[in-house]
Amino acid sequence: MNPAHLGFAMAEFSIDSGPRGPSGSCSGWLMTSVSSWGATAEDAFDQCLVELGLGDSRLIRVEGAMLPIGFSPTPPESLPMGSLVECHLAVATAEDGGAASAGAAWALAVTPEGDECGIVATVSTDTSYEETESLLRLTLKRKLASRDLEVTSHELAVDEVTVAEDHHGCAIAALILPDSLGFQSTGATGRVRGVTRSAGEAKGGALRRTQRKRDDVSFDM
Repeated sequence: MNPAHLGFAMAEFSIDSGPRGPSGSCSGWLMTSVSSWGATAEDAFDQCLVELGLGDSRLIRVEGAMLPIGFSPTPPESLPMGSLVECHLAVATAEDGGAASAGAAWALAVTPEGDECGIVATVSTDTSYEETESLLRLTLKRKLASRDLEVTSHELAVDEVTVAEDHHGCAIAALILPDSLGFQSTGATGRVRGVTRSAGEAKGGALRRTQRKRDDVSFDM
């Protein structure tokens, strides 16, 4: 198993201003866990959650690439029983001698306007640790390129499980954000970037888009 944890700080912005210093703290950490045995896939998954320290929590599984404004690093902590926890989860399952890997990553970045932000990426595969790590790096790179972001720092965590015959296994990589729900109520958001298309515009083709080659944005990972 390859456990890891991490976090990062971000600045708060308003729609009419540039970067400002951090005005709050939304803690979080990145970790991985594996269970090489389970009576069922659900059992193996639950064992992973217990190992991550999430076994007694109620989980909100988050989608999307953007991380909260004000995110700051903190070591893993014990969570109260029944607590509501926001997580970016990558879950990979395997059975009967198979293998699976899961990975999660974040990157700090800067927009063309000079604003700081954070991006998260997760992947789950039925391939090796090395292949999954490469895919995770590529996934993170593409998310940054799609948003015209220049990376300043990044970190990732990947884990792999190999399961014996007639058994179930699970690998999880998670970015855990235990305080993000309450922190978001303070209105800590960044500026508006770009224009959102309406359904009518998308259907009628009224909005012209400039295609951009995503792989032309590179960073050393």
